[in-house]
Amino acid sequence: MAQEPKIRYSDEELEEFRTLILEKLAKAEEELAFTQRQIDELNEQGFNQQGGDWYDDSSTHADLELLQRMAQRQQRYIQDLKNALLRIQNKTYGICTVTGQLIDKNRLRLVPHATKSMEGKAIANAQRSSSAEASFPSYDEESDRSASGRAIGDRVRLPNTRFAAGAGDEWEISSEAMENAEGYTTQKLDDEEE
Repeated sequence: MAQEPKIRYSDEELEEFRTLILEKLAKAEEELAFTQRQIDELNEQGFNQQGGDWYDDSSTHADLELLQRMAQRQQRYIQDLKNALLRIQNKTYGICTVTGQLIDKNRLRLVPHATKSMEGKAIANAQRSSSAEASFPSYDEESDRSASGRAIGDRVRLPNTRFAAGAGDEWEISSEAMENAEGYTTQKLDDEEE
């Protein structure tokens, strides 16, 4: 009789993961509290009052923005860990949401809130990239070529231009059209050569 594949982790294994997640959750909550204290200190300093040094204010704003992003990321991580605890309670922890197979224990030890196995993650990424390709028209170099082999984009007509008779598919562009294409004037910068 062949050994049946495991469909879920045992209660002992789930308890091991629960302990690991609780440790990580406690540490993550401490880090979030520390980050929140830093945000509060910056806000209490009143850096946005008028009359301060602009450079110091912009640096402080950048620091505050960074801390807020870190806090948001930490909050998402904490929520992911809490969701993993719910999956342990429901005895669905460690089951890949894509393939339905068990996620490798080593992966769960490193990323205890993982919901996909490496194989499932690869499948999900391939599906995501194929759906993104389907929603955006792909650039096909061959279809964007005229009969002469030149890119169709090369034949865009500027205002004040005319098609040169007998010159094949070449456009004759007046100097006025080059200086004022689509109503925009061109100006030479100081460092450009004449």
